[in-house]
This record gives sequence, structure tokens and C-alpha cells, in this order.
Amino acid sequence: MKSAMELYAEQGFEQTTASDIAERAGVTERTFFRYFADKREVLFFGAGDLQDFVLAAIAASPATMKPMETVSAAMEGVADLLADREFSRRRAAVIAANPGLQERELLKMATLAGAAAEALRERGVPDPVAGLAAETGVTVFRIGFETWIGEGAPESFAECIREALDQLRSLTAGA
Repeated sequence: MKSAMELYAEQGFEQTTASDIAERAGVTERTFFRYFADKREVLFFGAGDLQDFVLAAIAASPATMKPMETVSAAMEGVADLLADREFSRRRAAVIAANPGLQERELLKMATLAGAAAEALRERGVPDPVAGLAAETGVTVFRIGFETWIGEGAPESFAECIREALDQLRSLTAGA
């Protein structure tokens, strides 16, 4: 993945081929395709793991937790999976420069929200509360992520998620 990011930064996403990535990584193109369906998937590798973690965290949370607390705790827990801030910054820059990749990222987040909503429903949370909590949790995660990859952000991604949630609480307190 590091080789792909280097090439995307040097040549641009569109100009980089799977063959280029394989060559830079010192593997055959065939080996590359064993791990990735195409060059886009390098950017979205691990999305399934992220979703699995969130769903497991929701399922394992105490039954007494409110829906928003449950989703927020799951999103904070995910922060530990994304420890390489520099990689995350480069990945975000590549995605921001390509509308097709932006669409794929939005789809990933929508899929995560849908799965989180279903996990909440399985815990007995009714609609529309389950959907609202899941969508809000994913938005808090995204805002926390954007803060974390920005300049001058706190070192901890989880802290950025907590700050985004605190800002949401402030925003809705007077509503």
C-alpha cells in the first residue's frame, strides 16, 4: 500500500497502473491482483475490517447504553485501527482529487451507517432512532477523521472523535 501511495503522490491516481504499483512494491502483477481487485482497492483495503469492528463493538456494548453512546463508543474504538496519520493524510488527498474515489468513499461510509443501524435494530433500537444514531455516529467519525488529518490536530484520533461529538452536543443543546 505504501508503494501505491507513493506513486499516486508522484504521478497521480489516474496515471498510476497496477503494474506500476506491483513493480514499485517488488512483486509481480499477479501477486498484486491476489490482494487487490484493482488499483482503487488499495485505498479501500480494510473497509470490511473497520465495519466488522464497529458491528462487534455495538453488539458487545452494555444493553443499558443509549444508541448514540453505543455508536460513539464503537467509532472511538475504530480510531485505534487507524494509527498511521501520514498514510491517512495521503489517502485522503488522493481521494479528494478524484470524483470517482470520492463516490466510493461515500458509499463506504453509507454502507457502514446502514450496517450500524441494523446492529442497533438487532439490539432492539427502533427506527428511526437506529438510523439517526448510526448516520450521526458515522458523521462524527468522518468529522473527527478530517480534524485528525488536518494540521495542528490532537495526536489522538479518538480525541478528535470525542471533540466532534462534544461539538454536536453543544450544537443540539439549544435546539
